[in-house]
Amino acid sequence: MSVQGTILVLDGVSTNRIMLKVQLTAAWYHVVQGEKLKGLTSLVRRTRPDLVLTALTLPDGTAADVKKLITKQPDLVDVPVVAIAPQNDNEARLRALADGLDDVLTHPYKDALLLARIRSLLRVQADTQELQVDNGAQSIGFAEPNTALITPPQVARVDILAQTARTGAAWQKALSDESRHQISWHTRSNFNGVLSGSIPDAIVVELDASPYGLNILTDLRSRSATRHTVLIGVLKDNNASMASEVLDRGADAVCLGGFCAEEIELRLENQIARKSRIDQMRASLRQGIAESWIDPLTGLNNRRYAMRAMDQITRESMHSGQGFAVMLADLDHFKTINDRFGHASGDFVLSQAAERMQNVLGSNGFIARIGGEEFMIGTSDLPRDAVLKLAEAICDCICNEPFHLPDQQDPISVTISVGLKLSNPAGPTEDPQPFEKIIKCADKALYAAKRAGRNQVWVRQNAA
Repeated sequence: MSVQGTILVLDGVSTNRIMLKVQLTAAWYHVVQGEKLKGLTSLVRRTRPDLVLTALTLPDGTAADVKKLITKQPDLVDVPVVAIAPQNDNEARLRALADGLDDVLTHPYKDALLLARIRSLLRVQADTQELQVDNGAQSIGFAEPNTALITPPQVARVDILAQTARTGAAWQKALSDESRHQISWHTRSNFNGVLSGSIPDAIVVELDASPYGLNILTDLRSRSATRHTVLIGVLKDNNASMASEVLDRGADAVCLGGFCAEEIELRLENQIARKSRIDQMRASLRQGIAESWIDPLTGLNNRRYAMRAMDQITRESMHSGQGFAVMLADLDHFKTINDRFGHASGDFVLSQAAERMQNVLGSNGFIARIGGEEFMIGTSDLPRDAVLKLAEAICDCICNEPFHLPDQQDPISVTISVGLKLSNPAGPTEDPQPFEKIIKCADKALYAAKRAGRNQVWVRQNAA
């Protein structure tokens, strides 16, 4: 997205394009113009618009054709497309929504409503782009391109917030006849009913001239539980100023002229599909972040995590006044296991050793695999004697029980060497000891344990 936000205006009538450019430029958007479907592919590749405003019909196509062309571009699949109809043709508007258009505005429309709709859609577009990697073609953690959309839920939960029980029941019945989703209703005075139990995928809110409904929208959008829920406002009249505020308060869509079950169902389908896609990207991003800290073989934390954790432990020690310890543990003669039984057996020993050490450590610190057969354990707020016992227990959990390889009849014995660095907290006027130096001390203790015959713990005292 450009600093200004680039909007592509498509219309076969030059005066319409000029009028839109004047409106949008005055609102500090960068405007690109086109007049027909022909040449659109190269135009969008060159200009990379953040939003497309198109006439419902073009000299050589329709707004639906524009939407199809845009979604065929892997890096533009999330770009919203809004159609502008020449007159208030309800049937054409519903048909455009059914074709997947993000919204349809009809002449005459207020500038405020147009700009509010653009702001709303660009907010979603910006949020979507933040969940994508640099080239915009893939979401983190997934190999498939963005065009492989997640399947929306077969049955989503949709709640209606109506002013009266009578309206809520009527809307529920009418919408249930049109929709495959699970529809329930609450009165606006029973707002807590929406927040009880599982959070709905979408909420349809009846609005009027009072600020109460607007405040509900603001509340829903600001809560962590519902900030990703689809919000659709329904206005009983064509109040463009009110509709603009509804969008600016966080609604994903607004229906003017009262309740229309068919329109609301079309908007629900479009918005729930969009929400499902963004939810997938968000989950993918969380998974990617989590996996960046995890060793895939053992399920332990990795070296990257260990370095950050040790830095944090050393700094927190200065404030808490408690000592801490770091251990480096290395499986003895591990290369022999790989050479004799194969790398698959070596991987098995690594994963089993990791599980044993994690069980011994429990919640007393962290353990990470930082190399082939090398592990780091960090602890804080434990007395010296407890740390020494913990180090011995880690050594014993490996050597006291042989490892039963899946393809070997006889179990094999494995041992581990542990280098331990005990550290006292820095004083109130001292800088904490750099954790790189602490790890180097633990490494020296580990090699001392190796030289002394392996299968033992060596302790490196705090430097004077």
